[in-house]
Amino acid sequence: MTTPGKQFYDRQLAFLEANDVEGLVPSQYAEDAVIVAFDFQRHGRAEILTHFHNYMAQLGYIKLQSTDKFTETDDSIFFEATVNTAHGVARVYDVFILNGEGKATHHFTGLLSFTPYAQQS
Repeated sequence: MTTPGKQFYDRQLAFLEANDVEGLVPSQYAEDAVIVAFDFQRHGRAEILTHFHNYMAQLGYIKLQSTDKFTETDDSIFFEATVNTAHGVARVYDVFILNGEGKATHHFTGLLSFTPYAQQS
């Protein structure tokens, strides 16, 4: 049986890998959700939608290479993952606090490392 947190994680990845920002935000985030990183905060679905449009335009694409750590509680998930992007390999971490409907109320995010692809001469 797949847990609610794992289902949320799998949906989040599917939306990102499909570059489906328009599906991602209303499906995964509560109306008043907040994304928090060390260098920014986004409040509410409208700001989160704009954030993800810009984020995906910058990355080009996201493809999961590995889920390196995953922990789940009744109302949260916390993971580290390695993803391929158009520009290199990123190691990321994310924490999602979920409401009773399984939508994120808080999303804490950050980059552990980034290794750019080698330039071809």
